[in-house]
Amino acid sequence: MKGRDSLRDQGEAMRRRLFGDDDGTPALMRTLNTEASYGAIWSRPGLALDDRMVCALAALGAVQRLPKLGRHVGAALDLGLSARAIVEILIQIGIYAGFAASEEAVEAASAVFAARGVAIPEETAREDSLEALSARGRELMQQLHGERATQGYAAPGNEVTGALYPLAVQYGYGEIWFRPGLDLRRRALVAVAAFTALKLDGQVKKFGQSALNMGLSRTEVIEAVIQTAPLSGFAPALNALGGLSGA
Repeated sequence: MKGRDSLRDQGEAMRRRLFGDDDGTPALMRTLNTEASYGAIWSRPGLALDDRMVCALAALGAVQRLPKLGRHVGAALDLGLSARAIVEILIQIGIYAGFAASEEAVEAASAVFAARGVAIPEETAREDSLEALSARGRELMQQLHGERATQGYAAPGNEVTGALYPLAVQYGYGEIWFRPGLDLRRRALVAVAAFTALKLDGQVKKFGQSALNMGLSRTEVIEAVIQTAPLSGFAPALNALGGLSGA
């Protein structure tokens, strides 16, 4: 087990790698954040650094920590994530946290792009019919969830959830998950991280299992949850991990 001095040294190196001289942490919290966030979590093995950033953006966007999100957008660009990938992460969290959350998150990211002279991604024409979205969404649900794709609120014939769920199939699975700029593996990371941040443990358990079908390992799923801890809370992350441990 590493000592605190080692974690601080490792954390300081990681903090500088991500944010340079200033990550926006108040002076009173800087040592704590360097040690516990950057040293103990961001520096963990098991998940690539750019994938950790994907999870961080998803969590911060979902819980609307917009100033912190802006700093992470800059760090994401420095790590090599494209502006398109960043925007797609923030659009996807709208399925889980609401499109209003996506709008504000995208505005925060766009301000960073403008300040850096990075071209804001242009929207591509999306002309598929609703029938096509439904068919594509159901196919992806089966690929992701298997028999769980028709259980719970997704059960066919449920007159209550059926008033809304077809829209989730069309615009969540059928449209957003197929937008260009972010592959299905990383979209699974976004889902796991955002659900953890939003304290939706049932969805974390469901998508944590389904993420394996998108090419993620169990270790990577666990690390995606852990990555959210310093950003949206250790308690939500621990609750989510508890659900995964019984999956």
